[in-house]
Amino acid sequence: MTNKEEFLTLEEQQELMEKYDPEAGTRKLTGILRWVTIIGLLAFSSFQLYTSIFGVFTAQIQRTIHLGFALALVFLLFPARRKSKKGKHKVAWYDMILAGLSVIIGAYWPIKIDELVMRVGQLTDIDFYIGLLAILLVLEATRRAVGLPITIIAVVFMAYALFGPYMPGFFAHRGLELDRLVQTMFYTTEGILGTPLAVSSTYIFLFLLFGSFLIKTGVGEYFNDLSIVVAGRSVGGPAKVAVFSSALQGTISGSSVANVVTSGAFTIPMMKNLGYKKEFAGAVEAASSTGGQLMPPIMGAAAFLMVEFIGGGITYWDIAKAAAIPAVLYFAGIWIMTHFEAKRIGLRGLTKEEMPDRKEVLKNLYLLIPIIAVIILMMSGMSITRAALWSIVVCIAVSAFKKATRMGVKDFIDALVDGARSALGVAVACAAAGIIVGVVTKTGLGLKMANGLLDLSGGYLIPTLFLTMITSLIIGMGSPTTANYVITSTIAAPAIILLGVPDLSAHLFVFYFGIIADITPPVALAAFAAAGVSGGEPIKTGIESSKLAIAAFIIPYIFVLSPEILMIDTTWTYVVWIVCTAFAGMMCIGAGAVGYWLRKLNWIERIIGFVGGICLIYPETISDIIGIVAFVLLIALQYLYKREEMGKPVIARLK
Repeated sequence: MTNKEEFLTLEEQQELMEKYDPEAGTRKLTGILRWVTIIGLLAFSSFQLYTSIFGVFTAQIQRTIHLGFALALVFLLFPARRKSKKGKHKVAWYDMILAGLSVIIGAYWPIKIDELVMRVGQLTDIDFYIGLLAILLVLEATRRAVGLPITIIAVVFMAYALFGPYMPGFFAHRGLELDRLVQTMFYTTEGILGTPLAVSSTYIFLFLLFGSFLIKTGVGEYFNDLSIVVAGRSVGGPAKVAVFSSALQGTISGSSVANVVTSGAFTIPMMKNLGYKKEFAGAVEAASSTGGQLMPPIMGAAAFLMVEFIGGGITYWDIAKAAAIPAVLYFAGIWIMTHFEAKRIGLRGLTKEEMPDRKEVLKNLYLLIPIIAVIILMMSGMSITRAALWSIVVCIAVSAFKKATRMGVKDFIDALVDGARSALGVAVACAAAGIIVGVVTKTGLGLKMANGLLDLSGGYLIPTLFLTMITSLIIGMGSPTTANYVITSTIAAPAIILLGVPDLSAHLFVFYFGIIADITPPVALAAFAAAGVSGGEPIKTGIESSKLAIAAFIIPYIFVLSPEILMIDTTWTYVVWIVCTAFAGMMCIGAGAVGYWLRKLNWIERIIGFVGGICLIYPETISDIIGIVAFVLLIALQYLYKREEMGKPVIARLK
C-alpha cells in the first residue's frame, strides 16, 4: 500500500497550484478584511443568482456590475507580487484604493446610463477618464489573477489599434485616436463589455457556482473512488484511474493545473509506486487533466462562449454533442497507451487490499445525479441559465440523501463564496479578451490575419490548418481556457472558415489546440505542475504528455476534413460505425506510439499501426477499408510472433 507521506499535503497542493496557476494565488486574509471579502463574494454570488432568477439587467448594467465586483475582489484577494510573503496576509493601501476605484467603475454605467445613452458616444472628460481607468484596472487585475501572457497580448493589441498607420504590410490600418479607443472599450458592447463578459456574467458564473456546490457534496472525492473501482484492478490500474477521474473532474473544473494538482496528488504517487517512471506518471495526469476541458458538458466554460461566437441558431447542446466523440477518443487514446505501456514494462493493477469497498462506492452513485440532470435539462431545450439553476437545486437536494453529504448553512455559504472566488479569474480574463476582440473588430485584424495565413499557405487547406494550429498553440500558452478560445476563435478560426470549413469544425479546431498548449513544451503549465508532483523533469514530462495526447493533435484535422465525426449531417448508424472504427484506430496508434501490443513491435509494425490508425479514424469508406486491413494485419503479425516467442513456431510451419 502507498505510504501516506508520499501523497501531497493540502498545503503542498496549494503551493504547487500557486506556482503554476495564478488564479490560485490569493491572499490568506484575517480579521475584518477577511469578512469584507467574504461579504463581497457572497454579494457577488447573490447578485448573479438574483439576475438569473428574475432576469438580467440592461447589457451595460449587468456587465459593469459583474466587472466591478470582479475587479474589486481581485485587488483585495490577489497581491501585486505573487512571491511577496507580506502581501499574502495583508492588503496594501494602494490595493484598497484600486478596489474602491473598481466599485466606481462598476457603478458608473448603472448611475449614468440615461446620460450615456442620450449622448450616444459623445464622451465628456469624466467619461473619458473613467473609461481609461476601467481599461487600466482590467489590465492590472488580469495580470494578477490570470497571468502576464494574456495581459501582454491585450496591451499589444491596443498598441496596434493606436499605431495602425505605422504597422508593416497588410497589418497597416488608419489607427484609432485614444478617445475613440476608450469609447470602444468601455462605452460600447464591442470591447470590455462585449460578448466574453456577457457570457461570464450569465452562463459561466452559474456553472462555476454549480461546480462549487458539487465539490461541497463530495463529488470530487467520489470521482477518485469511483475511478478506482472501475479501473484500479486492471493492468496499470492507477494510470487508468488518473485518466478516468480526470475526465470526470473536467465536468466541474475549468483549470488543467487545478485538475493536475488535486487528482494528481493522489494518482501520481500510486503510479510511481507501481513502477511507472516519474515523467510518464506525471504525463498521464497532465494529459488527462488537460483533456478534462475538452469533455462535455462544461468544457472549461468555453462551450458557452462558442454558442455566442458561432451564432446562427447553434445551441449549447449542438456543441456538447459535437465534442463528445472527439473527447471520448482523446481519453481512449490515453487509456490505451497507458495500458500498452503497463504491459510493456510488466506492471500490475491494485490489490484487493488497496481497493476501496466496491459496494460502498456503488451505493453513492446517486452523487452523479446533478451532472446527469444538467445534461438532460439542456437536452430538453431548457435555457443554459435555467438548466444551471435547476442543477444547483438538484445538487442541494441530492446532498440531503445522506448525513455525510448533507449541506448545512455553512456549506451553502462556503459554496457561494468559493463559486464567486473561482469566477474572478474568468471574469477579468473575459474582460481582457473583450479588449482584444474590440481591437480586432475596429481594425479588421481578424480578416487581415485570415488572409495572411491563407497567403502563407498558398490557399491550401492542410497548410492553413497547420499554421492555424501553430498560432493557436502559441496563443494558448499561459492563457486560461476562456481567454485562449476567445483569442484563437477571433484571430485564427476565420482563416479556416474562409476555405469553406463549417463554423463549428473551425471553432473546435482552434479550441482543441488552444487547450493542449497546456501540455505542449516549452510552456506547458499542466505538465510542469505534474512534474512538480511527480518529481520528474518538466520538459520530459511535457514531451511524454504530448505523446500521450497524440489523439488531440490528429482528431482536429479529422473533424475539419470530415465533419461527420462531430455528428454533423450524418445518421446514428454511421455514428456508431465511426466510433467503432475510430476506437480501433486509436488502438493502432497507441500501439505504434508505445511500441507494444501483445509483444514488442518492430519499426514496420509501428508504421502499419500509425497509418492504419489514422485511416480508421478518418471516416471515409476507402480509408476504413485500408485501416481495417492494417488492423487485421497488425493483429495477425502480433499473434504469430507471440506464438513464436512461446515456442509454437507457426511462422516456421507456414514457411
